[in-house]
Amino acid sequence: MSGQAEGVGFSGLTRAERTIAAFAVALGTFMQVLDTTIANVSIPVIAGNLGVSADQGTWVITSFVVANGVSVPLTGWLTQRFGLVRTYVGALVLFTLASFLCGMAWSLPSLIVFRVMQGFFSGPLVPGSQALLLSVFPPQRRTMALSIWSITTLLAPIAGPLLGGYLSDNYSWPWIFLINLPVGALSAFFCWRHLAKLDAPGRKVRVDYVGVALLVVWVGALQIMLDKGRDADWFASPMIIILAIVSVLGFISFLIWELTEDHPIVDLTLFRLRNFWLGSLVQALGYGIFFANLVLFPLWLQTQLNYTATWAGFVAAPAGIVAVLLTPFVGKGMGRIDIRWFATLSLFAFGASYLMRAELTGEASFGQFVLPVLVQGIALATFFISTVSIILQGLPGPRVAAASGLSSFMRTIAGSFAAAMVTTFWDRRAALYQTRLVEHSGVSDPAFRSALDHLHAIGFSQSQALALVSRSVGLQAYAKSAIDFFWISGWVVFLLILLVWVTRPRVVGYAPPPVAAD
Repeated sequence: MSGQAEGVGFSGLTRAERTIAAFAVALGTFMQVLDTTIANVSIPVIAGNLGVSADQGTWVITSFVVANGVSVPLTGWLTQRFGLVRTYVGALVLFTLASFLCGMAWSLPSLIVFRVMQGFFSGPLVPGSQALLLSVFPPQRRTMALSIWSITTLLAPIAGPLLGGYLSDNYSWPWIFLINLPVGALSAFFCWRHLAKLDAPGRKVRVDYVGVALLVVWVGALQIMLDKGRDADWFASPMIIILAIVSVLGFISFLIWELTEDHPIVDLTLFRLRNFWLGSLVQALGYGIFFANLVLFPLWLQTQLNYTATWAGFVAAPAGIVAVLLTPFVGKGMGRIDIRWFATLSLFAFGASYLMRAELTGEASFGQFVLPVLVQGIALATFFISTVSIILQGLPGPRVAAASGLSSFMRTIAGSFAAAMVTTFWDRRAALYQTRLVEHSGVSDPAFRSALDHLHAIGFSQSQALALVSRSVGLQAYAKSAIDFFWISGWVVFLLILLVWVTRPRVVGYAPPPVAAD
């Protein structure tokens, strides 16, 4: 489809307008992705300020994730009904308004309501921004547009906890939401100013109310189960069992309904396309493993190795810097080389970085912790841009927004699973190692006796010496557990490379299609 197609098209924009629009869209995306993680480190502060427990405070995260998970797959329907630009700008304005309300919240229930609004309105932003960037650039520049989008998507999860902690510690928790106001206003203003004239008129599309209801039920139950499972000891809790049953039955009912409905709210026929389902699977699993490591690595540094949140952030930051520096070069090379080579490079770099982490110990230096992160930066520069190109290859313009929304939904669910499972794996594996270490450490063990004698010699009492040895055993157990997870992550990611080469090759010179109305 050419740039003259009805709806959003690059032909109506000057180079300066495209640049401004791309920056505005990327800014809006960064803000949305930032808000998925910015509140995480601020929960104790928020809970204390609102007079509730930290466990109750976690609903601030859960409410956002559930609402976002429900609304992401609705992007395709919304863009058909209202037009791509109107859907994106409208969602951005409402998201910004909800951010203001979150900052003004006077109690936990009010904050949860406003976070539900914020999460729901944020749903179309990531897939919508992706479709917009592909639409307003000419074919030879679309891979560069994807590069811009991938930078914002990758840096925001790293920046969120750092910024959230800084604002909560040095100002007050409402500012983690209020900082969205100028960003959202600027992004919405420039997007509307430069892109509104190119938007296609919306058309009447019948609402699949049953599909929407089933989607809300199974996604809501799943997200709450994942978020609360660890604290409730998973399936030892009747509540978690009920949520799991509701989620499974709701998902099956949703699939049956959507596959037989004439006007489904989610276009599941996309899964008939080899590149879409394989690319979405690789992206979801690769992102889930990345997100799990993004959770576990700083958690290990802070809870076991006495790193502050700031220094843990310094360890993670080089990945983003490397990604930003490499992304422009990647964008230029993608028009000339089979995209599967870039996907392979990203997965190989991810796997290498995880296996490098598996060689670390609690005594590793700051530089040794940073080195795998630098390798991960290579992966970040190529992962999203290559997998998105595989996913969207061969799709006609009108289906791009729906495909972007559905693949983003799969990525969101994978991230939720990863975040829920990694901490449980880490704790339970560490408990197993600690039991084994204690069984092999006793008064008859020479190393154990030597450690106690050394501590006694330098002035520690018997109880103090035993406490220190116990602490040392705990550190070793958690280190071994983290190393196990890094090792598993590395080899699983290497296996994903095989799936990449099952996808259809891209014709050299191919560019993702623009988006237009039917």
